[in-house]
Amino acid sequence: MSLAIAFPNIDPVIFSLGPIFVRWYSLSYIAGLLIGIKYISTFVSKAPHAMTKRDTDDLLVWLTLGVILGGRLGYVGFYNLDFYMVNPIAIFKVWEGGMSFHGGLLGVIVAIILFCRQRKLMVLAVADAVACAAPIGMFFGRIANFINGELFGRVSDVPWAMIFPHGGTLARHPSQLYEAGLEGFFLFIILFVLSRKEVARQASGFLTAVFMIGYAFSRGFIEMFREPDSHIGFLFSNFTMGQILSIPLVVLGVYLIYRSKIFEKIS
Repeated sequence: MSLAIAFPNIDPVIFSLGPIFVRWYSLSYIAGLLIGIKYISTFVSKAPHAMTKRDTDDLLVWLTLGVILGGRLGYVGFYNLDFYMVNPIAIFKVWEGGMSFHGGLLGVIVAIILFCRQRKLMVLAVADAVACAAPIGMFFGRIANFINGELFGRVSDVPWAMIFPHGGTLARHPSQLYEAGLEGFFLFIILFVLSRKEVARQASGFLTAVFMIGYAFSRGFIEMFREPDSHIGFLFSNFTMGQILSIPLVVLGVYLIYRSKIFEKIS
């Protein structure tokens, strides 16, 4: 029997006030949005000045709705449609879990487009600012997944494997931490370094493209260590739903790089 690191049994509920429960999962969304909007405010203070501080403050509401509605509806449609067709009331029970990154991304895209149309702002310039801040929320979200003991990895005998409360008796990859590190911290650093270059900020859509492609490859790689959803399993041989949904991000990212004309600006 291989050794395994003990799972840190952290209570998903931080504290409760009667019937109200404050969970790490909820706190991760709040922290990601608040810290993210602060970072966006700093980002847009530099050229090309995508929006004003007032616009940035108002954008928080739009992004919150986009993340929550898109993330929930994306999970319903992409991952468990049969169940929710039979139990439509369960769609509104967000506190029971079930959010999709790809659905949340679609929700954010729609929110940005509608927001920019209302304020007469450049969609891609605003999208670049949001893209550079997005890994912050993804980092906190994956840490919350780890605390909840959900979305764990596949069975493994690596020295840092863990036995998760809901993962049976076998040790598994802590894939949530892999995602926090790669999709969150590492992708943030890449975008931070690139965004310090004025040519990258001026090439509208380029930073958004880097985020999309970077996330797609990070997610596609980590899915090789993450346990597929039990009710879905593998699709098309050994591909998972997360990998398949990431393919359009690469295509759109390549298009945005071409559209940004970044290489012409560099030369």
